[in-house]
Amino acid sequence: MRRHQQPARWLAGAVAAFGLGMAIGAQAVEDVSGRVHDGGGAPIAGAMVTIQRGEPAHGVTVFTGDDGRFRMPPLETEGPAIIRARRIGWRDLRRTDVSLASGQWLDLVLERETDPGAVAAQLPANHWYQLVLERIEDPVQREELKRQCTYCHQQGNLATRRLRDPEEWQKVLALMGRMGGLVSRDLRERIPEVFNAAYAPEHAVAALTADLGKPGFAPPPPAEVRAAIIEEWDLGGRASMQHDMLVHPDGRIYSVDMSQDRLYRLDPSSPDGGREDWEIPGGDLPIGGVFARMGPPDVPTSNARVGPHSLQVAPDGAIWMTLALGNQLARFDPGTEQFSFHELGQGYYPHTLRFDARGRIWYTIAASNHLGMFDPMTGDARELRLPSSTLGQAVAMRMMPFFLWLGRHVDLRAAAAEADGFNAPIPYGVDIAPDGAVWFSQLNEHRIGRVDPDTFSIEMIDTPFTAPRRMRFDGKGRLWIPGFSSGLIASFDPETREFQTYELPIEPLGSETPYALHVDRRRGEVWICGTNSDTLIRFEPDGERFTVYPLPTRVTYTREIDFDAEGRVWTSNSNAPAWQIEGGMPRLLRLDPRRGDAEVAATR
Repeated sequence: MRRHQQPARWLAGAVAAFGLGMAIGAQAVEDVSGRVHDGGGAPIAGAMVTIQRGEPAHGVTVFTGDDGRFRMPPLETEGPAIIRARRIGWRDLRRTDVSLASGQWLDLVLERETDPGAVAAQLPANHWYQLVLERIEDPVQREELKRQCTYCHQQGNLATRRLRDPEEWQKVLALMGRMGGLVSRDLRERIPEVFNAAYAPEHAVAALTADLGKPGFAPPPPAEVRAAIIEEWDLGGRASMQHDMLVHPDGRIYSVDMSQDRLYRLDPSSPDGGREDWEIPGGDLPIGGVFARMGPPDVPTSNARVGPHSLQVAPDGAIWMTLALGNQLARFDPGTEQFSFHELGQGYYPHTLRFDARGRIWYTIAASNHLGMFDPMTGDARELRLPSSTLGQAVAMRMMPFFLWLGRHVDLRAAAAEADGFNAPIPYGVDIAPDGAVWFSQLNEHRIGRVDPDTFSIEMIDTPFTAPRRMRFDGKGRLWIPGFSSGLIASFDPETREFQTYELPIEPLGSETPYALHVDRRRGEVWICGTNSDTLIRFEPDGERFTVYPLPTRVTYTREIDFDAEGRVWTSNSNAPAWQIEGGMPRLLRLDPRRGDAEVAATR
């Protein structure tokens, strides 16, 4: 069933009949500018100024220059707006029901935040999480904690740094185990004490604000970053999880809501975003899909029967998706707005997918350690069982059908939560090399692999860093890989089999958990998700240069990146649960890092 978040078609026809009058009344707003300063008139450089309008909301954010001045890009229509200005170390300013008009000047005054606790609360989650990591002396346990405790949401955000009593910790750890975050028993026993000690206000605030008042504390971003424009579109609801997104060749954006079984489309050229969404049919599957178990679901707000996870554009313009809970691939035709499905022959939890040059779909199957291939033209399909590191892993992967059957008759969730850190291999990212070879990562095994696309032979390669996740090839045939628990990215040369690693410059060093990256082949740039630091990160390989772009919304757990025809960077805000996100709503984000050099020079 199709549902619109915009006027129905009959209303659109009525509006068209009065098109002239509407066009006169809905004029663009241009040359909105202003200045951000303190009470004494001193400019505040690097402040983020956001104008937000509409329902669902659309926000536009720019940065202030050295003189505190800013200028907004043209806004589509006049009307009431919410204006927000913020910079770490100052109190957030928020004005509602502001009426904007062309040529308007905004004078925004920020007050210094003198409460160290309030300043500490403004810092991104990774600053807080580092306080936890510093208390784990064993590097093996520290890596395990980063890899297993951050794959759904940020650690260290306001909702996760609460002090909990032993009973509440038991519930949290049990839920974590049932959701697949399995840690070793020794680490699980230490977590309550470590987290409570790290996040205790008397310790945390003093540690996080030790340099408060010094020039190096939370400095403004460099002038290059302050030239950027960031836009955000609310998409879905408080129970949504906008997992992956893509930019279609026609310029529209597609996103999948994993917890509500919906496919969304956003038209950024439309003043209201032209949002549309479709329910992805679940057939007779129960909530939880093929993973449904005895008892209520672990996430009571989830209505997922098929759990759409990742999506890609086919050569014919159709959208293909992995349905992780439904154990299917789905095709959506943008013209007919109809779905069709392909059932997996074996394996569980189809994950990330890519098309090769022959139009075949290659996809990882995360829960059962498979790699799948499906040819939409011929119907040929194959699921390759990937190598396991141990006999125990291999046996457990082959017994998956039995465990799922048993879970429908016996509640196994308590046993799963108490498991002693069993590590499934988890095939994760996948991409196609220029020579047609298929490469994939095994997250928990710290390996990547190569599949010959003709013989289906498999080669495994250990990575010199931990937790390789979602990876991409560049135009030179190098494979770029994020190290999720190692806070770095790496390049890999398939010819020489050599790795080169680059530590992400997110402070404190080692606190970042890069979930994914993508390569803008036109510019030779690698863009990385600053998943735990509310940033997007650009890396220029030729000069080995990083540029960090802070994002205006706090708790922006990002999972996938794409680019539009103008070179702007897109991602989705997909923290789970969504209510932890500032404002409680998932969003699509667009970063324009090159706001016209001439315009920037004129305003700076």
